[in-house]
Amino acid sequence: MAETGNPSATSDVFTRIRNEKAPLTEFTIGANGREITLDEARSDLAAAVGAIAHMLFSKSYGPLVGTVTTTSVETILKNAESNAVRAKGDVKLVAEELSARIFKSTKK
Repeated sequence: MAETGNPSATSDVFTRIRNEKAPLTEFTIGANGREITLDEARSDLAAAVGAIAHMLFSKSYGPLVGTVTTTSVETILKNAESNAVRAKGDVKLVAEELSARIFKSTKK
């Protein structure tokens, strides 16, 4: 570290660093912690997107843009989840078929 002309300024910086709260580096879920459900996470995300849409577009499109966006986002997320569950089986079949064609098993 380069020497500064004012030792008081350097001392103030070190004092401020020592007094700051240490960053949180350990994340543990105790017995009292409750894991959030998928429905709650979906609702929270939809509410956050709706709040952002309301802040950005309420003057242009009216006060209900946030509510409509929240409902739309929640519906889109539900549909995406159901489509992902259905597509999971299809992807598994395609992957098995491709691996069977690429890695042909030799039967004796």
